[in-house]
Amino acid sequence: MTTTLTATAARSGRRSPRPRGLAWTVLRLHRTALIFWVLALTAAAAALIWTYVIGGEARRGLSACAAPVAADGLPSCDSVIAITADDTYRTIFSLLADALSYLIFPVAAWAGGALIGRELESGTARLAWTQSVTPVRWLAAKLAVPAALLTAGTGTVALLKGPMRDGNPSLVGDWYFPEVFISTGPTAVAYPLAGLALGALAGLLLRRALPAAGAGLVAALVLFNVLERRREDFWPAVARVEAGEFELPRSAWQLDWNQHFTRATFHPQSHYWPLQYVETGIVLAVAAAATLTAFWLLRRRTP
Repeated sequence: MTTTLTATAARSGRRSPRPRGLAWTVLRLHRTALIFWVLALTAAAAALIWTYVIGGEARRGLSACAAPVAADGLPSCDSVIAITADDTYRTIFSLLADALSYLIFPVAAWAGGALIGRELESGTARLAWTQSVTPVRWLAAKLAVPAALLTAGTGTVALLKGPMRDGNPSLVGDWYFPEVFISTGPTAVAYPLAGLALGALAGLLLRRALPAAGAGLVAALVLFNVLERRREDFWPAVARVEAGEFELPRSAWQLDWNQHFTRATFHPQSHYWPLQYVETGIVLAVAAAATLTAFWLLRRRTP
């Protein structure tokens, strides 16, 4: 009898690996979004790994082997394979770059509407606050769980895209293209986090799902466009002046030429990381400010 009781107590005291508490509640409540996020990340990672494998064939598509070599002027079988790999490489990278660059918009709308606004509108949040869950703990869990998932997911995709950009710049676009720039560095992580914070703040301000989703989307759109327009000013540009005409390398981000091509202002490729760090800092500062404002607003509006 004693042995049975001891075994039962040991089993009851053993912790389950499943998340519990507020974190588990957030995951269960938004399981549809979680499933979609996991499936999307799995598909993106698989596509990137497969595309990286065909990188050699894609590079051949830009080389002399892609030109017609047969007597009848038609490309050989190897050339056709290389050209197909080239097109596939460009297409997959472009699609994933666009998706990662513009992720801030659906995240902001979801955070404002489904994550915060809907629970405040329906009264679910206030019900949770009466059951030993403080408003601050409620909001902290609401933000921490998706922030961790967004950071892990976007960070993984950005790391996988890095070798593709560095190994095949002629296939994926120059580093200063907006989609390439945002999706291949720490900005890929910072922008969705800013969308999460802005959406949550909109939800707390409006307390209604649809208006909050729209307001979060608009705030993310303003942030995205302002930073894109001012990106070239985040680091001092290089000015080059020569007596005669000259050409800049393709990797240079050309900002200004004079009429006779004797003076130019540009960002060399070495400015990629300084620009990344400055923009990431700005975006994270906006996210932090929005988060702090959200907590302050929650304290003001709850007893």
